[in-house]
Amino acid sequence: MKFLITGNLGYVGSAVTKLLRHRFKDSIIVGFDSAYFSHCITGSSAPEHLLNQQIFGDIRNITPDILEDCTAIIHLAAISNDPMGNSFEQVTREINQDASAQLALAASTAGILNLVFASSCSVYGVAEGGARREGDPLNPVTAYAKSKVGTEEQLSGIDGDMTITCLRFATACGMSSRLRLDLVLNDFVACALSSGEISVLSDGTPWRPLIDTQDMAEAMVWAATRPPENGGRFLIVNAGANAANYQVRDLAAAVARHVPGTNVSINTSAAVDSRSYRVDFGLYAELAPDNQPRVTLDDSIAQLVSGMRGMGFADPDFRQSKLIRLRVLQDHISSGRLSGALKWQDDRP
Repeated sequence: MKFLITGNLGYVGSAVTKLLRHRFKDSIIVGFDSAYFSHCITGSSAPEHLLNQQIFGDIRNITPDILEDCTAIIHLAAISNDPMGNSFEQVTREINQDASAQLALAASTAGILNLVFASSCSVYGVAEGGARREGDPLNPVTAYAKSKVGTEEQLSGIDGDMTITCLRFATACGMSSRLRLDLVLNDFVACALSSGEISVLSDGTPWRPLIDTQDMAEAMVWAATRPPENGGRFLIVNAGANAANYQVRDLAAAVARHVPGTNVSINTSAAVDSRSYRVDFGLYAELAPDNQPRVTLDDSIAQLVSGMRGMGFADPDFRQSKLIRLRVLQDHISSGRLSGALKWQDDRP
């Protein structure tokens, strides 16, 4: 088999690379990445050493020759959270949606068997009532979430034999070789370790489903090898676990238990959060019983605490560091390396 991972030099791509190499030792694994965050290494080694080939380029300009002989594509390349999407709204549409649709069409033409698209449960927005299922109404409230909905719609219209899986992931968390701290659980751990204070900006009641990067990788490996008779040629599925739906205040309390002495403050007078949703992951449990999430909340927190202490993390000003992806892009732009359209301005890809 030959796997292509787009966005492999990111937070989740690191975990996918490791699991693919572990699971398919003799396969060819190729990475394709813009290199925005290639320098943000936080592990003991760069996972791309496990690849057969690393290709640098802009997903908006990917060429058909890169898809040659591929069996499956795991498509992670994206402007990957709400703050970045809000700051680069047009670029988010170009990269997350338009380029994804172009890639999928080219992949179908090339005869690739499986395409995995990393979507998001954020498409549910503010969703009161019960847990959201795949067929429930969507309420995307950010450019990032809207791009995921738009891509799902475009992928659903692709004809051919390619098996397409849109994984609506719960909120990512956990340690990584390219750690991000602009995620709710990771942010709380960083606050606990650096200042002993966790300030919950909402009233603590919003719901978030969580999934560790290791379990995200497991879901993508399943989807990349899924036969069409297991779920259909085109599938949208929530990826996570029912037991991992948490209120934000409970996440803060869990982190405080792992870092003794941490004080948690909650803004009980805060305005309503723009995202609050519980998600039903029953379909994923039915279709992928052998690939279910195994990393518990306590496991994720413990691995974050251990990993961050191991890298000497103690920066109370971490929100201005390279561990925040929006900050990295802003630094690239201010230094002249990237344009406002997020295109490299020198001899980089």
